[in-house]
Amino acid sequence: MEAFFRLDPRQKVIGLAGVALLLAVLVGGWLWTRDPPFALLFTIQDEKDGGQIVAALSQQNIPYRFSAGGHSILVPQAVVHDTRLRLASQGLPKGGLVGFELMETQKLGVSQFAEQINYQRALEGELARSIQSLAAVRGARVHLAIPKQTAFLRDDQKASASVLVSLHAGRTLDSIQVAGIINLVASSVPQLSPNNVSVIDHEGKLISQQRDPQRDAGLDATQLRFVREVEADYGKRIEAILTPVVGPNNVRAQVAAELDFSQTDQVAETYKPNPATETAIRSQQTAEAGAGSPQAIGIPGALTNQPPVPATAPLTRPTVPGATNADAAANSSQNFTRNATTNYEVDKTIRHTKGVPGAVRRLSVAVVVNHRKDPTKPKPIPLTATELKQITDLAREAMGFSKERGDTLNVANAPFTPAEKEVVADAPFWANQELIAMLKELARYLIIAGVAFWLWTRVLKPVFEKLMEPPPPRLAPQKSEFEVGADGMLHRHRGYDEKLAEAREMAKKDPKAVANMIKDWVDGGEH
Repeated sequence: MEAFFRLDPRQKVIGLAGVALLLAVLVGGWLWTRDPPFALLFTIQDEKDGGQIVAALSQQNIPYRFSAGGHSILVPQAVVHDTRLRLASQGLPKGGLVGFELMETQKLGVSQFAEQINYQRALEGELARSIQSLAAVRGARVHLAIPKQTAFLRDDQKASASVLVSLHAGRTLDSIQVAGIINLVASSVPQLSPNNVSVIDHEGKLISQQRDPQRDAGLDATQLRFVREVEADYGKRIEAILTPVVGPNNVRAQVAAELDFSQTDQVAETYKPNPATETAIRSQQTAEAGAGSPQAIGIPGALTNQPPVPATAPLTRPTVPGATNADAAANSSQNFTRNATTNYEVDKTIRHTKGVPGAVRRLSVAVVVNHRKDPTKPKPIPLTATELKQITDLAREAMGFSKERGDTLNVANAPFTPAEKEVVADAPFWANQELIAMLKELARYLIIAGVAFWLWTRVLKPVFEKLMEPPPPRLAPQKSEFEVGADGMLHRHRGYDEKLAEAREMAKKDPKAVANMIKDWVDGGEH
């Protein structure tokens, strides 16, 4: 502080101004380089909506910026919620689509045709919004062709639909998701068959025709996933058993599995032929009845002396196995009944069979093995017949080959073609957005450093050097170089040595005058 107070007022003002200017530059540069936290306001789904949002932000003096891809609008995090509410009050963003809110503004007296058109537009918008909710879909458009209903079956036409989906960068739709979009649209429109729904992507490719024969057979997504898992498992098993033989990356296996997802519930009752030798008798019942005939009276041979023969019914006459006509004649005069009932155990088998879904019905396997590489030879060597047979047997066992099931296995030996690397031309450095952003950031810091260096070398450093100079040594006060003579004139003040030298010079030039002067001094001293 002592050095500062030794400065004159002008130097003090300049020093304080330089320090204040340096601090202002440093703080301003720090605030310039430090970006305020920005948050996502909206994701631009339609360029028209994006232009309206930007115009509204400019009118409200709200700073904004775009994301790296230009698909999102960012605003300061402190005002993001307030900005959303303000834009929502203006009906932004509209999303480029109209839904069933179109029916809320229906005017009275609208014709039936206009009402039908508005309903179709609202339905298309709602379907597009539902499809846009998928993670991979950035935007969607739905076009419905709903024919006018007629009372004549001959002129009846089916409804159809077309869906255009725009996907996010690097995202794709698999066949299951495409099928989900098709069923969503078909289920939302009356009398619309899934076969009449077409889906295309943003590149114009028709992706709804990527049919799967297993899906056409009626398999759902879970069953299709199970089929893929079974095929992948068989492929891994084959490659795992062959890799130690042919080496890594030298075998490829593809499996096509045909699975049976039908559930069978079967109940069968089986009866064996009866009676059998091993058949057991469960119950047996025998009943016999008989009566004796009267004795003959009278003269033998006389018919009149014989008693009348009792009447017998043919149905009640028992039939005895092995009886002769004589026995029948003998028994004709008797009343006799015999009944026999025998019950055998009945053989019965009840089988309850329930088929397990997902059973393998048939496997088709294709295996490709690379040629064997020999370090001593420039070209790969084909496998021998013995080696190929060994590989075929191993693959057959790994897949569980069944001839009764109709499995097929095809093993081929061919040289693998190395995959060509895709050469991508490097973009010029001025087109690299990341490089441009880095250069801008570097230039910003260089400007701040340059201004700070100029202030230091031109303003602050001289002031600090002046402040750091040691104070000059204090000397004894000397008489003034000039003095007033006896004649009233200003004469230069001479020192002792100078006067002595002058007196000596005068003594040399005029000794007599010097002698008289000394004499006068002596005489003056006496008086």
